[in-house]
Amino acid sequence: MPRVKGGVVTRRRHKKTLAMTQGHRRTRRTLYKRAHESMIHALTYAYFHRRERKGDMRRLWILRINAACRALGLKYGEFMNGLNEAGVTVNRKMLADMAVKEPEAFANLVTIARGKLQS
Repeated sequence: MPRVKGGVVTRRRHKKTLAMTQGHRRTRRTLYKRAHESMIHALTYAYFHRRERKGDMRRLWILRINAACRALGLKYGEFMNGLNEAGVTVNRKMLADMAVKEPEAFANLVTIARGKLQS
């Protein structure tokens, strides 16, 4: 069986890995073996954290809605329960955006939720 030299392919793969680890420290950006390990870990973290970010954003929205509700004298859980009973289907992202940018419209939603809770 003839000998196959893979120099061009190997060099290309190494350069690609070293380019991906450009901002890493010490040997993690200069030595291929360390850089490859670092790249694998970095890509794994990036994958998991992309999914984790969704939960982070949801927590932030809930925090903003709760703060705006409490300023108007209603708890977050009561507010969401009142909206559900009123049949208002607005997601938390939009509610948080309304709480920050359109306080009057958000106050209207709070009065709707409060009305459904009392009846």
